Amino acid sequence: MAHKKEALKEGCYGDEVREHILEFAENGGYEAIPEDEREKWFTRFKFWGLFHQRSGQESYFMMRLTNASGILEPDQLRTIGEVARDYATGPVENPEFGNGWIDLTTRQSVQLHWLELEDVPEIWKKLESAGVHSRSAGGDTMRNISGCPLHGKAEEFVESGPLLERFEEELRKDDALSNMPRKFNISASGCTVGCAQDSINDIGFEPATKEVDGETVKGFNVRIGGGLGGRQPRAATPLDVFVRPENAYEVGRGFVELYHDYGNRQNRSKNRARFFAEDWGMEKIRETLQEEYVDFEMLRAGEDYREEYTYNAGRPVEDGQHDHVGVGDQKDGQNYVGLSVPVGRLPAEDAIELADYADEYGSGEVRLTRRQNPVIVDVADEDLEALLAEPLLEEYPAEPSPFERGAMACTGTEFCSIALTETKGRMARMLRWFNKNVDLPDDVGKIKMHYSGCTADCGQAMTADIGLQGMRARKNGEMVEAFDIGVGGGVGEEPSFIEWVQQRVPADEAPGAIRNLLQAYAAHRSEGQTFRQWVEATGTEQLVEFCEPEETNFEAPYMADAKQSWYPFAESESAAAAVGEESAAPSDD
Repeated sequence: MAHKKEALKEGCYGDEVREHILEFAENGGYEAIPEDEREKWFTRFKFWGLFHQRSGQESYFMMRLTNASGILEPDQLRTIGEVARDYATGPVENPEFGNGWIDLTTRQSVQLHWLELEDVPEIWKKLESAGVHSRSAGGDTMRNISGCPLHGKAEEFVESGPLLERFEEELRKDDALSNMPRKFNISASGCTVGCAQDSINDIGFEPATKEVDGETVKGFNVRIGGGLGGRQPRAATPLDVFVRPENAYEVGRGFVELYHDYGNRQNRSKNRARFFAEDWGMEKIRETLQEEYVDFEMLRAGEDYREEYTYNAGRPVEDGQHDHVGVGDQKDGQNYVGLSVPVGRLPAEDAIELADYADEYGSGEVRLTRRQNPVIVDVADEDLEALLAEPLLEEYPAEPSPFERGAMACTGTEFCSIALTETKGRMARMLRWFNKNVDLPDDVGKIKMHYSGCTADCGQAMTADIGLQGMRARKNGEMVEAFDIGVGGGVGEEPSFIEWVQQRVPADEAPGAIRNLLQAYAAHRSEGQTFRQWVEATGTEQLVEFCEPEETNFEAPYMADAKQSWYPFAESESAAAAVGEESAAPSDD
């Protein structure tokens, strides 16, 4: 029997959902949706990037935008910032971030919160006039296409821009493929840095070469079935297929169609593409692709460049690029400048000012990364000094601290109904505390610390040096917010996922545990050893001892059962609170 979500989608999904959203908006907004039909319509709304916020925030919506591989063309960031300023304001201010801001996501896109349904037509009008849209930004569909945010600007082994654009224009806009069994993530890398993180996508294209008829041909190797959620992470498996650039789209489309046609629509906790790939196996998938979906003869995999991958690979800074923060060279002789936005939250006025900088010092284009950061491109040598001296870059520096540089955080209980803990405000406070209370060796340029509010792992804790996942624990007889703490994750040539070293640590004791661990790293590491390398060389038992929870002077608000004080919540527990300890919370990141 099909899952109930399939029944909710039946009869209306994909492009036609838009007309219903507009109709509800024009006839009273939230109140126009019949109460007994809200679950159905909220499920359908997600296709157009519109998510009803959690219980206690009735009538407010989040909108996720979509922009393939993080490219915001001139004026698009400014328009998004203006929409956030004018429409994305809640009933009260967030005590850490104020009111009216945008969230940068781990799939190179943007989220807006506190929107009211009756404002959506005008919001769409403003955004779409600048070429920004929200179609296929949520729900059971192909999500934002990930790629190297600097494709076309930085050096690439094989050009990825045309493939990324074709996925966006022809595949994601095909309404016949809008209703997938579950969300589906696509990525393509043309560089040898590995910054699209293809190993954690449902299908990823990686640069490779292949000897064909005595000629060395450039193209892509294909991997499928990567993902992180539910404490069941999978690194994407080689499909043993090499494709020339001109054939890559057909293979990508073929696997999307195969999963659309044969994917599990009964069990939503087991119907992501990574489980499908595991169940079918590479040989059967490859054979079915060849027989039913691909018109040319597929070649077996070529030589890849994974041994050169440095992006979040746990390698020393001198080995190469591990993120897109800082000043870097473009292939045309100009520069890009990547800024650090801790936890990805950018006030609307700052987003508008950043767009002004992009116009003044660059081409106006801004690129977004998979680490929740913006990059200004096309900056001439003679303009670099002036840009780096701008006051806003003191807040979002191109040379941040190791903690700020490595930080990511998901939405958390602030808006997400399945989260168990507050995330962004707490992480921002922890970063300031670590800056003041933890000394690292001078050659340690980054500590990748990722925070997810639940096991869905939208904050990618599984791929961090130090991964935090929200939990609950009892302390002094009361239920409080807590973390599970893991270490040693990362992608690169051989992706590894964190090993848990402490579980259910009360939130006021977790910073002390992390400080103790980092002090042990500083004291016991070999010269030049990165955190991931040190973890691999240190036994689990010793790591557990190093990561000893401890109360400190860290101020830990929002300890009591995930109910913050600055905006209303329903009295009942969050949906995730009722999920069994070993169960995966449902994910719709």
